Amino acid sequence: MKKNVLKSLGIASALMIAALSGCSTAAPANETVKASDNLPVTDDSATSSSTEEAATANESESDEIRIQHAYGETVLDHKPERIVTIAWENGDTPLALGIAPVGVSESNYGAETANHLHAWTDEGFAALGVTEPNVFDDTAGWDYEAIADAAPDVILCAYSGISQEEYERLSQIAPTVPYKEHPWQTTWRDQTIENAAALGLEAEGKTLVEDMDALIAGKLEAYPQIAGKHAAFCWIDASDMSTFYIYLNTDPRAAYLEDLGLAVPDSVKALIENAEDFSITVSRENADRLNDVELMIVYGDQSLLDAMQADALMNQIPAVRDGAVVLLDSTGNLAAGTTPSILSIPYNIDEYLTVINEAAEKVQAQ
Repeated sequence: MKKNVLKSLGIASALMIAALSGCSTAAPANETVKASDNLPVTDDSATSSSTEEAATANESESDEIRIQHAYGETVLDHKPERIVTIAWENGDTPLALGIAPVGVSESNYGAETANHLHAWTDEGFAALGVTEPNVFDDTAGWDYEAIADAAPDVILCAYSGISQEEYERLSQIAPTVPYKEHPWQTTWRDQTIENAAALGLEAEGKTLVEDMDALIAGKLEAYPQIAGKHAAFCWIDASDMSTFYIYLNTDPRAAYLEDLGLAVPDSVKALIENAEDFSITVSRENADRLNDVELMIVYGDQSLLDAMQADALMNQIPAVRDGAVVLLDSTGNLAAGTTPSILSIPYNIDEYLTVINEAAEKVQAQ
């Protein structure tokens, strides 16, 4: 049985949030306001009133949150309390910080629970006492009415592909925080920190990332043979292999492979024409150029690998020839977890490293 994902983080999120809420940005009680030499000295009540006003002004300024992103700047005049998240796993950040969102997008790939969420997200809610979270049925488009009904103070979607039109419409409901630069190109680290920053908890978000990096490093110690293997994360359709896709490190799936010690093949780097693309399209006729792809991760089952190995061109890729291929079941947890979040990593990392290691053991010396 999977352990609770929040425990796997090794972070006392609730304690961290409680400590934060116990802090005050107001001026200390013993702080005094000095009268200027050219102004009359006021009485004690006036001084007290001025001190309280200054403290209130300072608190207001310190609570303001400004987030720069692809569509400009979002300004929140106070730390939000009612959090809505849309798109892929953005709700995992507040959950990891001990905050239950009042609305989240349903899962749209891989296994899902009765609440239409990934298991780690559902466990995150349950750990905070929420057994029936508010989940938006938005896989066919944003449910603006349901989002508005949740009465959010902020809408988080640091990892998403929302358009400017969608951003503007969402912003009419509540301040919205999308991706910083390019759609669908936010790593799990940036997703965590950027969403946390919009909650006024950037430092806590960075701590989550640091602890997760330590967890990953610890797990990798048991798999030294993985380190440095040249791997490609691909999308290949067994019914039409005339072209296929390789995700680049601007995509979080491929970037996660580097976190796990795998290397980007030089042949893949050579095919990149635009550094801002998150994938490249490869013609089957050029499969022989991928002569340094030792290991491959693909969505599919054994029938896909059989089809590739039976194809004279595709079988020229070393990973295909050797069978050094990780096959991801589209209905499983791992298929979803390969696009990682702060909660999915501890939930899936043991299984992911196990199947990557099994594939790496099939790599033949060149």
